[in-house]
Amino acid sequence: MESVSIKEKDNMTSRKRKREETTSSKIPKTEENRVTNVQCDGCLFSSESCLSQPSDQSGHEVITYEPSTLPAIHYDPDTTEPISCSLKSLDELLSWKRNEASPFNVASVPLASRYPPLHSCPRRTLVSHDMMGGYIEDRFIQGAEVETPYAFYHWEYIDIFNYFSHHMVTIPPVVWTNAAHKHGVLSIGTFITEWTDGAKTCEAFLADEESYRAAADKLVQISHCYGFDGWLINIENVLSETAVKNTGLFLRYLTDQIHERVPGSVVIWYDSVLKNGSLNWQNELNDDNRMFFDACDGIFTNYNWTEQSLEWMKSYSAAQGRFADIYVGVDVFARGKVVGGKFETNKALELIRKYEFSTAIFAPGWVYECHEKADFRQNQDKFWNLLSDFVYIHRPLSSLPFISSFCQGFGKSMYWRGLVEMKRSWFNLHAQEIQPLYLFEDLNNGGWLRTRGCSEDAWIGGSSLMVEGMIPSGLSKVCARIFSLHIPLAPKTFVSFVYKPPVGVNLSLELKTIDGPLCTFDGMEEIASSSVFPEALAEDNQLVGQFAQNCGRWTLDGWTTRCFLLKMIGCSLREVCIRVSRDEGDEKGDVSFNCRIGEIMLLDAERLQAPLQSVEGICVTDVVWHTGALKGDGHTLKVLLNATLHWQYPTQQVRHFRIHWRHLRGPDPRIPPGPLTLIGRSYSSLYRVVDLEVPAAPGLIELVVEPVSREGFRVPEAQWGRQTLSYSAISSESPSL
Repeated sequence: MESVSIKEKDNMTSRKRKREETTSSKIPKTEENRVTNVQCDGCLFSSESCLSQPSDQSGHEVITYEPSTLPAIHYDPDTTEPISCSLKSLDELLSWKRNEASPFNVASVPLASRYPPLHSCPRRTLVSHDMMGGYIEDRFIQGAEVETPYAFYHWEYIDIFNYFSHHMVTIPPVVWTNAAHKHGVLSIGTFITEWTDGAKTCEAFLADEESYRAAADKLVQISHCYGFDGWLINIENVLSETAVKNTGLFLRYLTDQIHERVPGSVVIWYDSVLKNGSLNWQNELNDDNRMFFDACDGIFTNYNWTEQSLEWMKSYSAAQGRFADIYVGVDVFARGKVVGGKFETNKALELIRKYEFSTAIFAPGWVYECHEKADFRQNQDKFWNLLSDFVYIHRPLSSLPFISSFCQGFGKSMYWRGLVEMKRSWFNLHAQEIQPLYLFEDLNNGGWLRTRGCSEDAWIGGSSLMVEGMIPSGLSKVCARIFSLHIPLAPKTFVSFVYKPPVGVNLSLELKTIDGPLCTFDGMEEIASSSVFPEALAEDNQLVGQFAQNCGRWTLDGWTTRCFLLKMIGCSLREVCIRVSRDEGDEKGDVSFNCRIGEIMLLDAERLQAPLQSVEGICVTDVVWHTGALKGDGHTLKVLLNATLHWQYPTQQVRHFRIHWRHLRGPDPRIPPGPLTLIGRSYSSLYRVVDLEVPAAPGLIELVVEPVSREGFRVPEAQWGRQTLSYSAISSESPSL
């Protein structure tokens, strides 16, 4: 399996998250980093024991000057930011320990339900993400400042997401696993051996039963610990007679063990080695590689297949009953003699689906790597729109509430209720919300309809949904389907719809529902649905007032919020559509339109209140201090705090957490306490404070964790988590420039 545009490590380091430039003179690392444990109520907290200890919301740190003890594999050595990583050797794999795993890289989003589920989807789609060697901007777990990042957001079309690199054990960055799980997509890593070194590795771990079981056990433990869903096994080197005999046993043992420990997980074999141990890509399933297919959940074929290869597999006895487990590979870069690829990948899928096989699409990031970055969204939408006839649209299955602000996980600014909360480019797939359908439809008489993401303005997050097109002469309205769902409705369902009113057309919601007896349907064909056109509630409606009060004050800045109430018993929501119609009296001529949608929420009307839980168990660990010269002053040092915050709160109730700080007391008693200042957002009950400038020692600061409910309702300050931290320095150890 080839990789695309692998960068040297020196180039990778230049991709570290941009930070505010300082004119600091670097102090040698042994002196620059001050590492301490925080004492709270007489207890020493470590990252392992923090949440098991009581906290009195206060701590004191006596600063000492020591090198950082944070493992460089999990924390950027310069900034201490948490990062995702791979394992590069068999020794690293076999020595892996759960108590040394990164808590930041553990997936916090469980695998969502969807229709059709993987086991009943007869023709599946796997995406293998291979980009520039892997672990670029996406390795920064708390996000990165990137002008034009790559992100995947057509989750409704795929079943399995594979993170691929040429590191021996490729562990998917947690940002990808959480985004995939949010949409019901499996996230799997890669175990790869290659060339001469790979052959030596295989001879070691495939030498006997004890050896291959030890390697398999570690792969299972890693997947279970970090919360992803299995492995692609890619052995691309020659195997000895003993090693190839044990490869099938290794695959069967790994598959059985991971199924037991990680429900719904998969192990997929890449078409490479043959039963005689030679390396010879077959581009199909046949007698020479069948033994590996029989031992696991599927095979990912090489890319140089022909229609004759598909015909052969269709009639091959070992494939019968398992067509869905044969993932026919498609290299989007179209290297070698292949069918399709690039913007003709649809030709490959058309043939693959003709013979009823699944597909594995390798390196769809081609739309980003080989084109202008500014056109990334347009090219990615074009690529997947061309494939849309050959993939299933999977429907999220969940209970209320259903919420999306269409954020794709990146943007030019970070918005909250239409206001800019942070003005800089950012990338963080943790922030990606349930994605809509991105479509492009040609209508009769030259009309057209398109939906796309846009970062020029947003309600919440980094992007909004644009619905644009042209209503042709003779047509009064068009309707854009933005969600296909399967969500049982409450007897009274409250709907909130945020948008910017378009000019020259009218905008309304159309919801499609099915009756109760069909609510457990899990097939693939369409079901007849009924359209509901909800009427907006008046502003003085009691529910609207309660909703607005819970949300708190916000500046609309051109945004309009309309609220609706659905009274339907025993029904499920099937589709959400945006209906765009001509202005009254305008019945002729073509009408162009451009509508910006900010958010849609469907809530149980009986539960329009914020959660009552309080943030508990907040504490600070792994403190590291950096120093640097203040701008314009080469002598006065500024003090930069780096620390990990832990707390307890039911994460399924929140959209994210806001992390704040404020100065309470410093060396100058004449300076009053400062206001709360936002540091950043967290999408789990863990956050790393990075290079926070605080007053010189001695000082007292407060770190605050504010939960933001899924609905965006205000959580009273009394329920926020607070931790004060006092700190002092030993004068004899104070650094000087």
